[in-house]
Amino acid sequence: MKALAVLVLVAAVLEVAAGQSVADQYLNAHNSARRAVGAGIPDLRWNNQLQAYATNWASNRANTARCALSHSGGPYGENIFWSSGSSTPADAVRAWVDEKQFYNYGSNSCAAGRVCGHYTQVVWRNSQFVGCGSANCPGGGTFVVCSYNPPGNFNGQRPYLQSDVQYFFRGEK
Repeated sequence: MKALAVLVLVAAVLEVAAGQSVADQYLNAHNSARRAVGAGIPDLRWNNQLQAYATNWASNRANTARCALSHSGGPYGENIFWSSGSSTPADAVRAWVDEKQFYNYGSNSCAAGRVCGHYTQVVWRNSQFVGCGSANCPGGGTFVVCSYNPPGNFNGQRPYLQSDVQYFFRGEK
């Protein structure tokens, strides 16, 4: 377990040493997932106001609730993540994107008993901006929040249009 923690820390240091800011690490992980869906999903852009909001909520959870997973209920779309050890921005986004396997585009729903709303927020076509923040939890661990504007995950709406993906693969877009 210690060896894994050291490897994660070394990877994080190497990413920063390679010139990637923390914001770039979050943004690149998000946009990689969006590009995997198809060319019709525009890249997200970083927003400092969203970053401040996300950082404030992460700090609130760390300082007043011992990092209990709870959404802010604010005006933005939101993904939250907790890790018992140190984690990178890519780890948080990867956890959300790993829910892709449970999302069914045809029924626009998650597999029974599974969660996929974090994934659909990451790839929500109409979201244009993201800002993320984190806080260290008392007793160890990290609480991560990413805020999205405009928010996604509206009942009855799909995160992206299948035609975006089809046009991309036919070379028409």
